[in-house]
Amino acid sequence: MNKGFKGRPMGKPMKRAKKGTLGRVIKFLFSSYKLPLMVVLVCMIFSTVAQVCPGLFQQKILENVQFALKDIKNGISPSGALDIYFDDITIICSTLLTVYIIGLISSFIYNRTMAITTQKFLDKLRNTMFGKMQKLPIKYFDTHPHGDIMSYYTNDIDTLRQLVSQSIPQLIMSAVTIIVVFTLMLYFSVWMSLIIIVGVIAMVIVTKVIGGGSAKYFVKQQKAIGKTEGYIEEMIHGQKVVKVFCHEDKSIEEFTVLNNKLCEEATSAHKYANILMPIMNNIGHILYAFIIFIGGILVLMNVPNISLSGKPLDISTLIPFIGFSKAFTMNISQVSQQFNAIAMALAGAERIFELIDEEPEIDDGYVTLVNAKEDENNNLVESEYRTGIWAWKHPHSDGTVTYTRVQGDVRMNEVDFGYVEDKIVLHDISLYAEPGQKIAFVGATGAGKTTITNLINRFYDIADGKIRYDGININKIKKDDLRHSLGIVLQDVNLFTGTVMENIRYGKLDATDDECISAAKRANAHSFISMLPDGYNTVISGDGSGLSQGQRQLISIARAAVADPPVMILDEATSSIDTRTEAIVSAGMDALMQGRTVFVIAHRLSTIKNSNVIMVLDHGRIIERGSHEDLLAQKGKYYQLYTGSFDFDE
Repeated sequence: MNKGFKGRPMGKPMKRAKKGTLGRVIKFLFSSYKLPLMVVLVCMIFSTVAQVCPGLFQQKILENVQFALKDIKNGISPSGALDIYFDDITIICSTLLTVYIIGLISSFIYNRTMAITTQKFLDKLRNTMFGKMQKLPIKYFDTHPHGDIMSYYTNDIDTLRQLVSQSIPQLIMSAVTIIVVFTLMLYFSVWMSLIIIVGVIAMVIVTKVIGGGSAKYFVKQQKAIGKTEGYIEEMIHGQKVVKVFCHEDKSIEEFTVLNNKLCEEATSAHKYANILMPIMNNIGHILYAFIIFIGGILVLMNVPNISLSGKPLDISTLIPFIGFSKAFTMNISQVSQQFNAIAMALAGAERIFELIDEEPEIDDGYVTLVNAKEDENNNLVESEYRTGIWAWKHPHSDGTVTYTRVQGDVRMNEVDFGYVEDKIVLHDISLYAEPGQKIAFVGATGAGKTTITNLINRFYDIADGKIRYDGININKIKKDDLRHSLGIVLQDVNLFTGTVMENIRYGKLDATDDECISAAKRANAHSFISMLPDGYNTVISGDGSGLSQGQRQLISIARAAVADPPVMILDEATSSIDTRTEAIVSAGMDALMQGRTVFVIAHRLSTIKNSNVIMVLDHGRIIERGSHEDLLAQKGKYYQLYTGSFDFDE
């Protein structure tokens, strides 16, 4: 009976907070790169001040020019006036040149440092994502399109690159500029500054209304990109099937639906984003013209000025103020423009943090797999060297440790399981496999054959019942150690870019070349590998597309052989190859199975006739069990299947 699921119910998505994403990005950034970012910040301030301060020097120069004109009007010759004010103007210009040089150096330092820091940040983020991905359960990859996962590493990462390298620095520079410029405007005229504030309030309202509209669509756009890329990846992977079944038109139709949805979301996002900047610029232009008009009237009317400097409002203060007002409104516009880029980047960051926040595969096991040897009393003790004897190291609550020889005794007792909580796919499964036995599973697609092997590997945890390995509940065994003791040969072979030798060594990373070659010989793969252009150093690419299905399968068998596990799982390993190749592959598997406990899933009954026990599954239940001869004698479902009078898939 199903007693329920432990922990968070399977199939129920976790709720995650969407707020604070920008704060997490900044915290992630500053956690490792605080010093270079502080240097960047200081240099940005120097660079920004260097861009703004020339207005002050302009005011000083205009002031000296005004004094010179007054002196000329009072009878001093132009050359005499020049002699009086030349030194002051020279000092002002020299100081201005120094400020520009400091600004240039600061700009160079912060741009170079920011470029390096950004790439290191992205490198760390990708490593964090990939490391987290390796810790996720198989269920995550079964329920998420691979193309959508790839989108995390491409589109979403790229939006973060723009955020860190462009948007945040521009936002900081604009903020510093706004503060410095507004202070200088108050220095020249409080009245004129208040007029600017009114215009800025209008700009902020526009930014809030339009920017808020675009942000939600940028989130939808990033999700639509992930779905579209997921479909593209699926179609590329299955292009042969598409061609064989003339599914091109239907594929185009389905892609068009996804692409149109992406276009719709992107259009909505950029529709708001693209109208924001022109509106802000035009508000700035109107405000600029209004400031010139009002300022000119105030100067002509000689209206008393209120300012931090205490100076009257005249040409020497009005002209710099106009320049400052232009810089002020322009930076307000730049801030509003960055909101769109930030909204899109945060949409990507939100997806990335969803991946990082996914619950990792839970491993509460404490029994480990160790090398062992026998002492003088024939008791197992741990060895730091590989001895060919494996043992389960089992620590107990009283502080004692026991060692159990790994033999490959696997038993399942009244196991129930469902991939989702409300749909049980295995019902009351009980079986035992003694060391060295070959256990075969047959049944229709979806009967639960592969699910049983997934449970032995603890790719999924059971809802009810017990699975014991050498008498130990597998929930107590650390997953890495459990899986090190199991070898799997799948129907779909995954080879990786690299040499044949490297692909075989994937089963045991510290295996020597001689061990890999020996494993290939046991797997019946040495002969064809020797005939490859570079033998074991032949480079495989494209998942071994240059090799036949049988050759790829033999390499996967050699990979399992080099691991030398006590238990083997063969999941329909010969179902996709021809009869002649099957004989070669079967010979390799027979060598691999010697002395091991083996679970075999097969559609071709000829490959399992010599099994110790054959189990017939139907809708998640074991309906028959026994040897080949016993099952034929029963004349049940297996007999009907073997004689061709029954088809499980009917």
